[in-house]
Amino acid sequence: RVQLVESGGGSVQAGGSLRLSCLASGYSYDYYCMGWFRQAPGKEREGVAVIDSYGSTSYADSAKDRFTVSQDNAKRFMYLQMDSLKPEDTAMYYCAAAALRYGLPCSAQASDLFTRFGDWGQGTQVTVSS
Repeated sequence: RVQLVESGGGSVQAGGSLRLSCLASGYSYDYYCMGWFRQAPGKEREGVAVIDSYGSTSYADSAKDRFTVSQDNAKRFMYLQMDSLKPEDTAMYYCAAAALRYGLPCSAQASDLFTRFGDWGQGTQVTVSS
């Protein structure tokens, strides 16, 4: 059974940084896509950043140049380094993972792969104050 556990959320002031971690266990996909999503109160869930088993990354426009997604060599941890945080980054952040599937892109702009076939963590709250 796939388990994803996020950590690292918290409260920071605007301009600050946080590093989120996602510990993945119970899956053995050779080719996969892992991603960070977020959902603010009253808003739809949106993709933030993804990384695939080849190391290719994709970012939402709101995350480009401020956030960096990475994974460790053992590929059991995925990280999201968030710098220059803004109040609009306040949200619950979720980690998700899915095996790569033909016809479904691994992209922060397209969440179908995760929505249809992904496993999700419980989320970690990020609050940015002005």
